[in-house]
Amino acid sequence: MPMPSIKQLEAFWWAATCTTFATAAERVHLSVSSLSKRISELEASLGHQLFDRSGHRAVLTEEGQRLLPSALGVLNAMAALSQTLDANVALTGRCRFGVGDLSALTWLPHFVATARRAHPQLEMEPYVDVGGVLERRLADGELDFAVIAGRSSRSELLSQPVGSAHFSWATAHGLPGSDELDAAELLQRFPLVTLPQSAGTTRLLDEWLLENQTSVHERIFCNSWGAVAGMLRLGVGVGFLPTHWVKALNLRCVHSQTPLIPLHYTFQWRRGDARSLIATLHPLVQDYVDFRHHPFNA
Repeated sequence: MPMPSIKQLEAFWWAATCTTFATAAERVHLSVSSLSKRISELEASLGHQLFDRSGHRAVLTEEGQRLLPSALGVLNAMAALSQTLDANVALTGRCRFGVGDLSALTWLPHFVATARRAHPQLEMEPYVDVGGVLERRLADGELDFAVIAGRSSRSELLSQPVGSAHFSWATAHGLPGSDELDAAELLQRFPLVTLPQSAGTTRLLDEWLLENQTSVHERIFCNSWGAVAGMLRLGVGVGFLPTHWVKALNLRCVHSQTPLIPLHYTFQWRRGDARSLIATLHPLVQDYVDFRHHPFNA
């Protein structure tokens, strides 16, 4: 009986942990037919069917479920061996990762530029969206890693802290009747301009509202920090921005009885993914996450 190959086990692991064979094939840079062929070869060498293909979507059989931890152990061991033999190996292939809009406007360009210099053969594909979408795409196998506000509640994802963002309440100077009001009072008279509820900032907003025993009169949602900042500059309402942006945009920093808590960001990746890509880029991300940058002229 021929021994399973690393490429066969890799194809099996991605197919078993991604939502579709198409997603898995893309992650290992194969066509769907080539991926299926490797899995069929693995099944033949083991003498067991690993996927039940009778339904609309292939699902793991009992044999496939039993093989998954062992396959992961072999792949992790091979990744660790590669890192031991050459810790400075240049990365190749494609890296598709997710960040929020605030990251895209602050530290992301510096990170990509540095990663490209260190790994010129690596194709970098940043994907920008709110945290809820990024977490789902990461769990589905569509992203290699993501930098998201907060820790993941999904058991299939791991999280490590990489940085924090600090925020302040702000409005435009001269907003009618606003000069003597604090943030809680302003929210009763003017719209709150903020990110959608699926964004990580919802957590800090909810905690602040609870701490101050207040509510929001009206909300204007927008999934772009730049647009939120622009609306605040034009006096559309009240909102919070990264603290360093308030002065840069010539906005009025609004007093509040209790400050907004910092928003802690984490590097998230799929449990069991011990590829050198993750091990190499994780510390580089940690070096560059800095939300004090701003895209505006001081």
